[in-house]
Amino acid sequence: MSGDHDIDLGSAGKRRTLWVVLWLNVAIAIGFFVVGYFADSNALLANGLDNSSDAIVYALSLLALARSRIWQRGAARFSGVMLLVFAAGVIADAVRRFVEGSEPGGFMMLAMAAVAAVVNLICLRMLQRTEDKDVSMRAATTFSFNDFIANGGIIIAGIVVMLTGANWPDLVVGVAVACIALYGGIQILRDAHMDIHDEEGSEHRKGDQFRT
Repeated sequence: MSGDHDIDLGSAGKRRTLWVVLWLNVAIAIGFFVVGYFADSNALLANGLDNSSDAIVYALSLLALARSRIWQRGAARFSGVMLLVFAAGVIADAVRRFVEGSEPGGFMMLAMAAVAAVVNLICLRMLQRTEDKDVSMRAATTFSFNDFIANGGIIIAGIVVMLTGANWPDLVVGVAVACIALYGGIQILRDAHMDIHDEEGSEHRKGDQFRT
């Protein structure tokens, strides 16, 4: 098997994987928005926004497969910035719900999060099996891992809401998802920056964070 043939197979495999996780995330995002609206849940809406941003990241990653590493880093940076903006919006909504009050539906939270956890686990395993991941693929893997952890938090919050009738578990998980997104965004931006040094075989120096 020639070296060129190996590369083509890898690219085709990455493309198939990204297409699958892209459409799975679109479907889950729609589910989160619909159920989150009827369940009056900050945590579900937060995850809907998260999965929507994931879908955009996967679409960018698909484009990045056929482009230069500079373009790939740009796509990863855009992904990281989106996560930071998303996190700020979720925290603002949680503050609003804390002040104005809300009545989240615990059972609906639990059911939606359980379905999403299964889907995100499938996405995560597919991405983890991908070989020779570039910076955009590593960003996609970070997103799916964050989603899976967040789903577990919603399941716990849904149970507590069902038992107590309080809204604070929903708000706590919503803010926690935002914090996970914040951390993930920072990690993606760092990874994009360090990819410059990996490509050049150079060491990180203070003050060169904005290089492309």
